[in-house]
Amino acid sequence: MGTVVAQPVRLVDGACLYSVMYPATGVNSKRPVTVVFLHGWTLDNRLWRQQIADLPDRLGVPVQLLAFDLRGHGRSAATRDNATLEQLGDDLAEVIKQLVPRGPIVLAGHSLGGMAIMEYAHRHAAAFARRVVGVVLVSTSAEGSSRTSYGLSPRLARVMRILETQGAGLLARSGAWRPHRRLMPLLAPGVRWLVFGHRVDTSWIALTASMVGNAPLCAIGGFRPSVDLHHRVETLAAMRGLPVAVLVGSADRLTPLACAETIVRELPEATLEVLDEAGHMLPIERPDAVTDAIVAVLQRAARARRRTPRQRSVKTAA
Repeated sequence: MGTVVAQPVRLVDGACLYSVMYPATGVNSKRPVTVVFLHGWTLDNRLWRQQIADLPDRLGVPVQLLAFDLRGHGRSAATRDNATLEQLGDDLAEVIKQLVPRGPIVLAGHSLGGMAIMEYAHRHAAAFARRVVGVVLVSTSAEGSSRTSYGLSPRLARVMRILETQGAGLLARSGAWRPHRRLMPLLAPGVRWLVFGHRVDTSWIALTASMVGNAPLCAIGGFRPSVDLHHRVETLAAMRGLPVAVLVGSADRLTPLACAETIVRELPEATLEVLDEAGHMLPIERPDAVTDAIVAVLQRAARARRRTPRQRSVKTAA
């Protein structure tokens, strides 16, 4: 989709975030909307490659796209003692400040990325209200991992969460190395079962294994406690009045339908799409549905922006 620009974002603490900008082409004097993509835990910006490829043609109007690797993921700097959702919310604020200093923004977040959007709305409320015109929340939760079932009975799920948390503590202290990278072919069946639904393509598993293999152990383990503590149900109020799309797979073992239902209860105007037999990796499993949801939010946001000047002029005249 035209020119691709890699733009590192250097943060106050010295960390560097890897980002890729896809500028809008053929833009007139009107500033285009920027869609900012945030990937999930242990993944990287490649999660969104199908949406990035399809959005401009599907939308039919200029749009700028920005995808970046969250702290501790992909090509971004490894985490130290700052593997928290609060830090990710602050990082998002800085990415926007440096790379998209002006113009409307639509935020699209998958799993951990969706939680980071909620943290941004909580910690940078004024900036969120001023800049964000739409939100797409994919396979995510406002209640941390409290509803994570792993596809097991409630009792076994509780045991699994305890074991996972204990294991995460060990990984968090293991540094930035990636010994699991060479083991990913052996771990592929577990990856398939945990994050995918009933229909799986081998290319999906290969991409996911590549992303997970690229995540350092300190990030894999480090973010787990923060996810457990995540509770931003009340923060969802900041998104009321905005076009919001919520998507979940019916076979999602990590952020099941109950997580999405909590979000839409707080956002009654949001659209909820439950994708039959899909798992946690909707941008890969159901790329067209995710792209369509982003397009719908962009179109609703555009209509709302066109109405706003007229409403203001009427009020002024009155």
